[in-house]
Amino acid sequence: MARKSTKETNGGKEFLQTLQELAYEKGIDEEKLFQTIEAALISAYKRNFSCSDQNVRISLSRETGAFHVFARKTVVEEVESDITDISLEQARAINPDYDVDDVVEIEMTPANFGRIAAQTAKQVVMQRLREAERSNVYDEYKDRSADIVTGIVQRVEGRNVFVDIGRAEALLMATEQLPTEEYNYGDTLRAYIIEVKSTARGPQIMLSRTHPGLLKKLFELQVPEMQEGVVEIKSIAREAGSRSKVAVYSSEERVDPIGACVGPHYMRVQAVVDELAGEKIDIVKWSDDPATYIANSLNPAKVISVAVNEVEKVSRVIVPDYQLSLAIGKEGQNARLAAKLTGWKIDIKSESQAAELMAEEAAEDTAVEEPAEEEA
Repeated sequence: MARKSTKETNGGKEFLQTLQELAYEKGIDEEKLFQTIEAALISAYKRNFSCSDQNVRISLSRETGAFHVFARKTVVEEVESDITDISLEQARAINPDYDVDDVVEIEMTPANFGRIAAQTAKQVVMQRLREAERSNVYDEYKDRSADIVTGIVQRVEGRNVFVDIGRAEALLMATEQLPTEEYNYGDTLRAYIIEVKSTARGPQIMLSRTHPGLLKKLFELQVPEMQEGVVEIKSIAREAGSRSKVAVYSSEERVDPIGACVGPHYMRVQAVVDELAGEKIDIVKWSDDPATYIANSLNPAKVISVAVNEVEKVSRVIVPDYQLSLAIGKEGQNARLAAKLTGWKIDIKSESQAAELMAEEAAEDTAVEEPAEEEA
């Protein structure tokens, strides 16, 4: 008998050690793990010993790893069920302090329960461990929306790209990929977290390579003045993979926000361009004066004048004749990005077009209708 007890004790300690190692490895709170196992073993006990109606508590010793099963019975004056009730007389035979409605716990651990519990609970325990790990991963990433992560491409399924970002796998959908990029196993990339959802299969982390937030975060990584809070990105307009415009502002006059973003020998902006597979980036100076801001937004085109209608948020921009194509851009891209960056509708005219328009408007203003002759 002593030999059997020693064997069970050693087995319990091994089981306990395994659980503690799992808890440490998975980053799970050890006490919560014990409680999870105890809850799981109640189902295992009821299933294996055909006592589904019985109210039981199972205790897992934190010192020895031994299991103990206790039947929980309510003290009553008249026993209706031996499974759930115990008479007041029987209860007081155990402890004179018991009274009606108290709960008595009677140990009734089966001789072979340790072996059965370990076998039956194994899958349940591992499932709970996976659930706990998923919960930990979700907790780690749930507040990281609008953050940037670095990951390694694990696999490509159709047009969806799955990226290992550390403790989790994230999804880069086709709609969030740069049209100029191809993704292959083992590629390292930076991406922007646009959403973190909790699902039955674990946390779902959605990534983007097209979001304007990625561009903002990349500049923040490259520009120390942004990290210090001196230079700020006020607005971004992006056509991912092709061209972007970034409006920047400095809270200190001595710091040039454009120069800070460009960096010595264009090193800072070039690092961002390289990260985005060659996407062109225009950095313009933000201004609280709409006319100045609109003129800046059309960079690299030169602007002669800007007239604004602040009520309708409409502006008319005049540029030199030779700058008209540059101001509008290929397929209207420069003007389109400038409008998106500023939030203003921008009507661009060349000097000659503006002159013709002004002449037409002047003619209309000076035209006078001849009065009709009065009848005699």
